[in-house]
Amino acid sequence: MKELQKLLSRLRFAVDKYDMIADGDVIAVGVSGGKDSLALLCALSAMRAFHPRKYDVIALTVDMGFHKSESIAAPQPDYSGIRELCRRLGVPYEIRQSEIARIVFDARKESNPCSLCAMMRRGALHDAALALGANKLALGHHYDDAVITTMLNLFFEGRFGCYSPITEMTRKDITVIRPFISTREKDIKAFVRRADLPVMESPCPADGNTERAYMKDYLRQFDVEHRGLYERIIGALERGEIDGWKETKRNR
Repeated sequence: MKELQKLLSRLRFAVDKYDMIADGDVIAVGVSGGKDSLALLCALSAMRAFHPRKYDVIALTVDMGFHKSESIAAPQPDYSGIRELCRRLGVPYEIRQSEIARIVFDARKESNPCSLCAMMRRGALHDAALALGANKLALGHHYDDAVITTMLNLFFEGRFGCYSPITEMTRKDITVIRPFISTREKDIKAFVRRADLPVMESPCPADGNTERAYMKDYLRQFDVEHRGLYERIIGALERGEIDGWKETKRNR
């Protein structure tokens, strides 16, 4: 499948550039049910067949508990499609329950819930990955995400920066990697459509109504009028070696 081959090409480029994977790694892929995490799970699973470094993959879902929230009308999530995908890929699948939605929306009643929700989800993923014996956690952030995050930081925090392609979480003894950091969202979408992956809709009431969604639309329109915008922003991160955006010494 040409769509998968394109993903694998960009995946391996980023993995090797930033030295994300070592022999013997156990990589937990944070699977939210969205297109990015499902595509990452498929690509990392497929790359095991030819990458020179041998590693294992675990699929990990933290159920946010939206269906248990009093303020959100959400059905019980059905993970059967993801479970069947993992069976076909030969990847173990673990689901961990949480009370994140109830804390954020019922107890705290956050008007801007995204930051707290994301922080709590990351913490739950870190803990669950360690409990499963993983030493690395792979997240589905891609090239376009990195550009959007950089501009959000600039517009709303007054700083130029982004999350790193690879982050050593020393307090929890786990490494977070973002293997899709060099992959464009359009290529992920093309693969997801062709592979007919079991994408789940987000039940979050803030989905699509956030500053991130607004920035995504703004940058997409600006890039139509000024081609190369995304490449220039990522290039600025790399030239400045900001927030870990630099090749590892091993690959230089």
